[in-house]
Amino acid sequence: MEIGVPKENKDQEFRVGLSPSSVRVLRENGHSIFVETQAGNGAGFSDDDYKTAGAEIVSTSEKAWNRELVVKVKEPLTSEYKFLQKGQVLFTYLHLAADRKLTEHLIDCGTTAIAYETVEQPGANRLPLLTPMSVIAGRLAVQFGARFLERQQGGRGVLLGGVPGVKPGKVVILGGGVVGTEAAKIAVGMGAIVQILDVSVERLSYLETLFGSRGSRVELLYSNSAHIEAAVLEADLLIGAVLVLGRRAPILVSRELVKQMRPGSVIVDVAVDQGGCIETLHPTSHTNPVYIEEGVVHYGVPNMPGAVPWTATQALNNSTLPYVVQLANLGILALEVNPALAKGVNVQNHRLVHPAVQEVFPDLVN
Repeated sequence: MEIGVPKENKDQEFRVGLSPSSVRVLRENGHSIFVETQAGNGAGFSDDDYKTAGAEIVSTSEKAWNRELVVKVKEPLTSEYKFLQKGQVLFTYLHLAADRKLTEHLIDCGTTAIAYETVEQPGANRLPLLTPMSVIAGRLAVQFGARFLERQQGGRGVLLGGVPGVKPGKVVILGGGVVGTEAAKIAVGMGAIVQILDVSVERLSYLETLFGSRGSRVELLYSNSAHIEAAVLEADLLIGAVLVLGRRAPILVSRELVKQMRPGSVIVDVAVDQGGCIETLHPTSHTNPVYIEEGVVHYGVPNMPGAVPWTATQALNNSTLPYVVQLANLGILALEVNPALAKGVNVQNHRLVHPAVQEVFPDLVN
């Protein structure tokens, strides 16, 4: 099969769909890989690295896109819609629930669109291709949050770890899944006081075994409106870490509640690519990552792991490569052989097929 790897065009998105080591594996399976020139530069992979691995370097995006299977990191931008075509398989993060325009175009053009974030292990409630980026995003959320708490960045001037004689900062995390857990690890490591809120008692019990229950800096709370309100009002750093598979994230923090936060507090919403769980937060970019609204610093970069592309590209490829190999070896038949991959299909044969996205756009279902 011919496999295309275009250069990512999203603002300061330096990750790349396939690393040179992944290209080598695909070549060993007999496939041809076409990598757009400089596609891997931002992640530390040169054109020569790809040539050595067996790829052909192509000079334009069109030449990378015009292949049977296209492997990317982020969803196609408007400028790339013209490259989508019938009979093509696109394998990437899509987050269609927050992007009606892209959803409509994928239906119109006839591309088979498989989303990393909805590939799901049947019966295991696991999202194997979302997990590695969730780990990175969770860790970065605290890293970026700590930075924007600095006074020069618009924040309150709080050091999360505090110092002897001065209390540490407080980090409130909405959601105790992978993102929330990883954020808590970093926040605890920095010396902050942490609260995690989740609707799953089972998950809270797991987190207790992870962080301990006595004398711990981590407080575990059942997520309801009263607990959220009390926690948010005391937060120096509020992290949104809510995921509802394939759907928009629910709004948990209203504008009225944000208004009552301390001026210079920081909000980082990792769920922003699924609509976000904070009413006042909208997507930003690595170039312009924050804005101030209601006196609070808002960070809403939807591709946070793009800030650490060397790490993120390899972590992503470690998870995606077995699925890419299967798609390349078997084509569409791979969807029948691998139920997890089949669950990743969002659009196929001019139809919106993923149940969760159908619920968001019922008028697009035919």
